[in-house]
Amino acid sequence: MSNDDSSAITPDPWSSLRRFTNARIGLGSTGDSLPTRALLDFQSDHAAARDAVHAALDYDSLATQLAWQGDTVLRLHSAAEDRTTYLKRPDLGRILSAESRRTLTEYAAQNPTTYDVVFVIADGLSAQAVHDQAAALLQPTVAALREQGWRVAPLVVVAQGRVAIGDEIGAMLGAEQVAVLIGERPGLSVAASLGVYLTYAPRVGCTDAERNCISNIHAAGLVTAAAHDALLFFLNEARRRQLTGVELKDTRERTAAISGE
Repeated sequence: MSNDDSSAITPDPWSSLRRFTNARIGLGSTGDSLPTRALLDFQSDHAAARDAVHAALDYDSLATQLAWQGDTVLRLHSAAEDRTTYLKRPDLGRILSAESRRTLTEYAAQNPTTYDVVFVIADGLSAQAVHDQAAALLQPTVAALREQGWRVAPLVVVAQGRVAIGDEIGAMLGAEQVAVLIGERPGLSVAASLGVYLTYAPRVGCTDAERNCISNIHAAGLVTAAAHDALLFFLNEARRRQLTGVELKDTRERTAAISGE
């Protein structure tokens, strides 16, 4: 007798739609339960999501990936001293630790300049997403901005960081814009998705309505080349209009349609 239970599976009428989405639809059933394969896949993806949330950022590995940019990489830490605190106290992940604040203050005093943009890399809820996507997105983006004459601040890497920590960093460095690359909350479809949050005129107390977000950056979602194009668009539009947030929309498709491209 075959160990394959496929002959006992009752097909789901939605199964033909599965090719359009990673969502768990059209899995069929075996009696009143999921087929064994679907159950095992669920357990595997659930475990991957849990692992992603608890994984630590590997500074040395990330620094090696960022060696191309050649400048100082500022290594900072949020006020959440460990992963458990970070998960229980989101507020502490939004501010720098006292030591990191001193480090950044000293750097700014020794390098009295202003920047057009500072890129902040934070582990967020998926350090693996940062390791998989951040360097590949930043390298062409920073190169393009420098070619355009932008003053790009040294890269900042923050452990146990959340999106709003970029506001404090951007303000302390005198940056016109801050772009935070951060690991997004893992789901059962993908555990290593990167998001980018862009804020014009960063300051402590900015609201989410003042940011633009490019999300779902991973190999099976928004690929890094497309994310690069979107990020350059928002950076340049934010500079031109001197704002980010709900009033800044991605108009690229509409513009192309109007111009006949």
